[in-house]
Amino acid sequence: MSVRSQEILKELRLRPLWRHRVEEPNSIAKTPNSSVTKKEDRNFHISHLDWAQLKENVASCTSCSLCQNRVKAVFGISDKNADWLFVGDVPSVEEDIQGEPFIGPSGKLLDNMLEAVSLKRDNNIYIANIVKCRPPGNRNLDHSEALQCEPFLIRQIELIKPKLIIALGEIAAQNLLGTNSAIDSLRGRLHEYSGVPLIVTYHPAYLLRIQSDKEKVWQDLCFARNIMQKELKDS
Repeated sequence: MSVRSQEILKELRLRPLWRHRVEEPNSIAKTPNSSVTKKEDRNFHISHLDWAQLKENVASCTSCSLCQNRVKAVFGISDKNADWLFVGDVPSVEEDIQGEPFIGPSGKLLDNMLEAVSLKRDNNIYIANIVKCRPPGNRNLDHSEALQCEPFLIRQIELIKPKLIIALGEIAAQNLLGTNSAIDSLRGRLHEYSGVPLIVTYHPAYLLRIQSDKEKVWQDLCFARNIMQKELKDS
């Protein structure tokens, strides 16, 4: 278009009107969900931590509301190269104060359970919980809280490389196995968690209330001992 033609159009107010183009919703480029990306970044970060870094990250974690009431994060104890991994559910009041899992009456009963099958907590055993902070008021664990803590437990399992996992109680079993099944339907069977054999039994705190089920725990531990012997033979 000539300069003269542009001037005529301008005088007649017929000059093209240029507007900023706004893309239709269908044409807008999709951006990653920021919350998903943040979660993936956090999980990736945790998956590369060594023991010292992992413990430090657990102690300073503020990813869920449980951190607001904790005295100490309960990381886990005993042999970092253990064949046996025992996983409970949530820290008790005593555990929250001292920062160690399974102390007090439940811990003493767990020690007796271990001794019954010739095991000791400081020898070839590691003990942890599904979450590292205690829910206030002994309330039930929220699933979102378990999900926030899951990367820490996953990394612990990766570092330990256990030959057998014992889920202590229904909450631990359901979270590790991704199921809503009741504990009675999970006991007595061999399960698997990320390629690691897993056996379910009752939590010591439950046995303090329902002592009649101690015989069932004895059966579970004997079952676990047989599985471990097979794992050691095959390795």
